[in-house]
Amino acid sequence: MINESFYNQLKHSPLGAVALFLAWLLTPNVVAADEQVTFCTPSGNIECIYTPVGGTSVYEPVDGGPELSCDRVSPRYVRVVLGPTGPATLFEDVGDAGAGGNANILEYGKSLSRGPFSCTSTRGGLSCIRAGKQSHGFFIRRSGIKMY
Repeated sequence: MINESFYNQLKHSPLGAVALFLAWLLTPNVVAADEQVTFCTPSGNIECIYTPVGGTSVYEPVDGGPELSCDRVSPRYVRVVLGPTGPATLFEDVGDAGAGGNANILEYGKSLSRGPFSCTSTRGGLSCIRAGKQSHGFFIRRSGIKMY
């Protein structure tokens, strides 16, 4: 971290401004491991929320977390939840439906990992798995859901 007077000197010189811009551009967008993260597929049909162990100030998973919850909008709104142990659970009557409109897109062919969970987005759907001694996961798409 740079001190404020040095920063002010840099930002008022042409080369300093370029250096600051390049530093900002090259700094990775880091999300702390203990933050809740939302993402969706490029189609917008599937949106997921990762919640870390202990939850957040407004939401705590029933079993304390971590938790991965993915909603599929079409053809019928459903939710798949994968917790810290056991297989995923399918909820077909979702009372708090809210997926859609997430700006954090997990592009096709890309993966995202948080906590013990890893998800990969493909044109065919979204595959998510929880690593560990007994891995469990699910594959979700318009035409169906497979849990394992």
